[in-house]
Amino acid sequence: MKQLITVILIFFTLTITLNAQKSPELGKATLFERLGGTEGINKLVDEIVLEHMKNPAIKVRFLPYKEQPERLALIKQHTVEFFSVGSGGPAKYSGRDMVTTHKGMNISREEYIHVVDDILLVLSKNKIDDESKKDVLFILWSLKDMIIGK
Repeated sequence: MKQLITVILIFFTLTITLNAQKSPELGKATLFERLGGTEGINKLVDEIVLEHMKNPAIKVRFLPYKEQPERLALIKQHTVEFFSVGSGGPAKYSGRDMVTTHKGMNISREEYIHVVDDILLVLSKNKIDDESKKDVLFILWSLKDMIIGK
């Protein structure tokens, strides 16, 4: 329960911080809006998962989900919710906290960096602006200690 509260507090803090640090050219749009809202984030998550499945350094963790379409759909749903909440969107996150989710996976620092690289690649392919990419990177980097080595 403490971990869930910690994750929620981190996301509220990040959302407030990101919203307070908007650049003038981006106006008053939240990161959620800059990522295309729910529809845009759904598209990004689909493409990110495909990149993970092609990435030689981490595909072994993701390819088994091809054989489990219902499980993959749930993971994608939780990821969309997580990105939506963390970027200032109106969604609710129904998944487990990051530590519980990744417990026993023993994800290495190198694997985590590959995941982040794939995410940034997909953001670039979708012409997401640099400021938004920095905001996403900030969120991802803030989560690393909850995921790496658990």
